[in-house]
Amino acid sequence: MKAYITGIGGVVGSALAPYLKDKGYTVTGSYFTPTTDISEIDPSIPLFELDLRDHEAVMKWIKQNKPDVIYHLAAQSRPVPSWSDPYYTMDVNVNGTVAILEAVKKTKAEDPNYDPNVIAISSSAIYGDALRNYSLDNLPDESCPLLPLHPYGVSKAAEDLLCYQYYKNFGIKTMRIRLFNCTGKNKDQDITGDFAKRAVRLERNGGRKFVVGNLTAYRAILDVRDLCSALYLLNEKGQAGEAYNICSSHIFRMDHVIECIEKIQGVKYELVQDPALLRPADEALYAGKSDKIKALGWVEQYTYEDTVAEAIKYWRNKLPK
Repeated sequence: MKAYITGIGGVVGSALAPYLKDKGYTVTGSYFTPTTDISEIDPSIPLFELDLRDHEAVMKWIKQNKPDVIYHLAAQSRPVPSWSDPYYTMDVNVNGTVAILEAVKKTKAEDPNYDPNVIAISSSAIYGDALRNYSLDNLPDESCPLLPLHPYGVSKAAEDLLCYQYYKNFGIKTMRIRLFNCTGKNKDQDITGDFAKRAVRLERNGGRKFVVGNLTAYRAILDVRDLCSALYLLNEKGQAGEAYNICSSHIFRMDHVIECIEKIQGVKYELVQDPALLRPADEALYAGKSDKIKALGWVEQYTYEDTVAEAIKYWRNKLPK
């Protein structure tokens, strides 16, 4: 089984590549402006640089290599930069997806035996304003309306719908992953990674004051290793043309992040709230229902404490001493 991962230089791609290799897949990945240290990826996994906006290069690679499954992870993946440069976000996320789908469509036209799965990572951000109508007792499933609230969310909604359109019109076996909060040991600019790095720095200098923002919101944060098992399962058992929420079933208040850090480090921090870190529109709850993929046999293996422990271990080794 030949697997091609776009965006292998991201948190998900860098975790998925060795996972698939261990499952016996032949893995190749492309990157462009990676958000992780790609030198940490198994050197036996071939990597190459590819800007998905270069449609001809994408077409050429797909036609020459004909991967059995394409995990389309490449994206401008942050909401905040999408406000300052919506053109780039739309170009990468929308036109990059079109490039992959068009390459598969034209390769299939030339070779009717070519029939890959295309598994695209969309985002729960496509639900946007609709999420305010849900609660802990009524989490959103895949029927939740698409009402994105920023250019990033709109771009991922377009990606999601493009995959559906190419399935319905051209028979391309797409699956759309509506991913809620997910993190891994090497993720930066999220609460797990930022807090883990800060905790390691405090550990080294003996500090006990931990600056925080709002810790009363409820979140479900999935370990990227559990996401990898879900993505593998979808290639084996997923239904073409379908959308799948992927979200952790462990929902907790954000102060649980500090509790996990304190337990792992064996310390007690004095929390200092910084008003500059408070967001006026911070959602009280951000989680979704994943019954659809669980029906295929997906089971989470990692607790959030496991995730934090892995992040602290990583940053202890990564941060300069």
